[in-house]
Amino acid sequence: MKKYILHIKFILLLGLVIFLYGFALNRNAVKKKDSIEIVFENGENLFISYETVNKLLIQNLEIVKNESKENINLKNIELFLQNNEMIENAEIFLTLSGDLGAIIKQRTPVLRVTNNLETYYYDELGEKMPLSDNYSARVPITTSDLNKSNCIEIICLANKIYNDEFLRKQIIGIDQITGERSNQFELKTRMGNQKIVFGDIKRMDEKIIKLKVFYQKMMSDSIMNNYKSINLKFNGQVVCEK
Repeated sequence: MKKYILHIKFILLLGLVIFLYGFALNRNAVKKKDSIEIVFENGENLFISYETVNKLLIQNLEIVKNESKENINLKNIELFLQNNEMIENAEIFLTLSGDLGAIIKQRTPVLRVTNNLETYYYDELGEKMPLSDNYSARVPITTSDLNKSNCIEIICLANKIYNDEFLRKQIIGIDQITGERSNQFELKTRMGNQKIVFGDIKRMDEKIIKLKVFYQKMMSDSIMNNYKSINLKFNGQVVCEK
């Protein structure tokens, strides 16, 4: 008799486990994605807010609100988010609990264009980017007329400035001067108001090293304001005009 009771208990316990597993599996499959975890990959959410991303996700999920998580096309949601002008990349995933997660990479502005027609950014990839209502990036400003064909070199220079801590703090403007053979550039500084004659982007690293050495010397001598221009175009030397 005990043997039969043990068998019955085992069958009942196994049945309970199977029922609970099936219930949990079904509940997880039909769970709606009300909880959304959003992570900004490159620092704080400066140019697009958490609320905006959340709203975009909810708006997209409304279209598929009656579908189970297995049937939701996460790639389509990623593409939907990446259509936003402030977002460079989006990765969407589902957690084990069935919640929706998003890793957002904002676009990185490196240059601000301000001319008679419009004001906008160029990002590090050389793509136009609108101004943000949330945050104003501290990047060099140019008043030059730029387009897709003539912005490559200035974006290259702007990226170099952005990725250098010293230059990022010191350079506040870039002017592009179109010459007969190549674009020439002049930089505006935060300290001393000097015009830096940079020339073209050939030997760019060498010119930047010369500029840093010059600034270290001049700052220690406290005579920066004696110069109105710093010319980096010549090999192996810095030519200044008082």
